[in-house]
Amino acid sequence: MCNRWYSRHCLGFWWHDLCSCLLYCRHFRAGIAEFVATFLFLYITVLTVMGVSQSKTKCATVGIQGIAWAFGGMIFALVYCTAGISGGHINPAVTFGLFLARKLSLTRAVFYMIMQCLGAISGAGVVKGFQGDNRYEMLGGGANVVNHGYTKGDGLGAEIIGTFVLVYTVFSATDAKRNARDSHVPILAPLPIGFAVFLVHLATIPITGTGINPARSLGAAIIYNKDHAWDDHWVFWVGPFIGAALAAVYHQIIIRAIPFKTRD
Repeated sequence: MCNRWYSRHCLGFWWHDLCSCLLYCRHFRAGIAEFVATFLFLYITVLTVMGVSQSKTKCATVGIQGIAWAFGGMIFALVYCTAGISGGHINPAVTFGLFLARKLSLTRAVFYMIMQCLGAISGAGVVKGFQGDNRYEMLGGGANVVNHGYTKGDGLGAEIIGTFVLVYTVFSATDAKRNARDSHVPILAPLPIGFAVFLVHLATIPITGTGINPARSLGAAIIYNKDHAWDDHWVFWVGPFIGAALAAVYHQIIIRAIPFKTRD
């Protein structure tokens, strides 16, 4: 009896210490924040896309503008909520760009990307659970594809430029030099980032449905799991990573090399 009591209490203390360690570990908390944020991002945005897709007339739905607002608005809200915990990446391309700029380690970058992809898969899975298999597949599952009338090269170019706009905005909105000069910049940072996402979606939804976020594309593709969703899937990884790399090089080598003018 004493052994059972000792084992039970030791196990209880061990489990409590483990949970406390995990909860208060900065990297673990940041990864959980990225998972939850990407989960919520996919849930809201994919449901919005499918709501537009199931309507016979676009006038009865929020349309392309509404889809763009859903993506941009969610990024604005989620970056605001998670910036103090994980930096509010919610996108492997953003994480990759910040890694190239040496703003986070390789281990942390990989951990973020994994958690983002898992969150995206979970978010898309919940949408499928709500919609049901038949309706979900009929409406395309919110998966990114290169639309008819455009080549894979067109789609790749759109993803590169769109991601460049996003990641360049992230760098500019969070730049340490600007933070030192303009005290309001950290507070306003989520706004231009979300607005950049909104504008890029307006421009590229007709071409690719707008990826610029490999986790978003992967989550929808895995849950939808149809051949045509996988045929163009490489575009939504290669394009965003190239765009993020170009933005990192442009900002770090060209923009940061030019000193900001101080106020008189």
